[in-house]
Amino acid sequence: MKNQTKMSAEKVDVKQKPKLQNVKLEKLRPFEGHPYKIVDDESMEELKNSIAEKGLLTRIIVRPIENTDEYEIISGHRRVHAAELLEMKELPELLEMKELPAVIYFIGRDEATVLMVDSNCQRESLSPMEKAKAYKMKLDAIKHQGTFRQVVGKSEESAESVSEIESGRTVQRFIRLTYLVPELQEYVDEGKMKVSPAVEISFLDEELQRDIVDRIEESNCEVFPSHAQARRMRQLGIEGKLDYDSIKEIMSELKPNQVEKLKIPMDDIRQYVPRGYTPKDIEELAVKLFRQNYERECRYRDDDAR
Repeated sequence: MKNQTKMSAEKVDVKQKPKLQNVKLEKLRPFEGHPYKIVDDESMEELKNSIAEKGLLTRIIVRPIENTDEYEIISGHRRVHAAELLEMKELPELLEMKELPAVIYFIGRDEATVLMVDSNCQRESLSPMEKAKAYKMKLDAIKHQGTFRQVVGKSEESAESVSEIESGRTVQRFIRLTYLVPELQEYVDEGKMKVSPAVEISFLDEELQRDIVDRIEESNCEVFPSHAQARRMRQLGIEGKLDYDSIKEIMSELKPNQVEKLKIPMDDIRQYVPRGYTPKDIEELAVKLFRQNYERECRYRDDDAR
């Protein structure tokens, strides 16, 4: 799809009712700034084959672009891309792909943004950053419309109107991810960095975030901050005490999930401990016996050395 230039303020006849109409493929433009990734993967191949076999079963949603004969896609970017892949083959049996069935909404930019996000955020395949950017777009549009409930000191209240299935706090946490530098956003989408530590890091300035990126790259992308480490870095950042050296020191610490643990079936040791001992009691007894054995061997070595 061709790139769309930035549009000026819309003057759309919002009184006109939605209309069902086929729209030429060449007249469709992507929604400006939409966050959804269109990837030529196995899922896209399945969608393309389905459209080739059965046609487009669900209409795309578009809106007219002011002063042109073109349309902006609100919902259906993946379906349009699949149709484009088919159309490029120029096969006689796929000539119908030159037009797609659409619902045309005569709405302004802000309303279209809200509809675009609502139409796409139900997809289970959305990555964290796709959802984060979509939520931010919708919240900005709602604020611009002036339709959200403004509560001084409680920005979470305005975020409540963004999603019907997630709380305002959850929406806010996702939106925080948009404040990460691109490299960290990519790590979140790849699942290498968890959302919770990423949210904490998003409060750091760009320079400190890039120090974290440098540390991650130095470890060959094997070391990422835990939630606890990220919270400490955020606090040090607030105090003005965070720099590359302190970031490196914190991220070099051994995480709890990296500590090796010894697992012994309870049935194997229960017969050797007093009845009524809890697992904690058994653990303490084992450590005590190991320590006594270690001290005894140390005394034997000392005696042999004399």
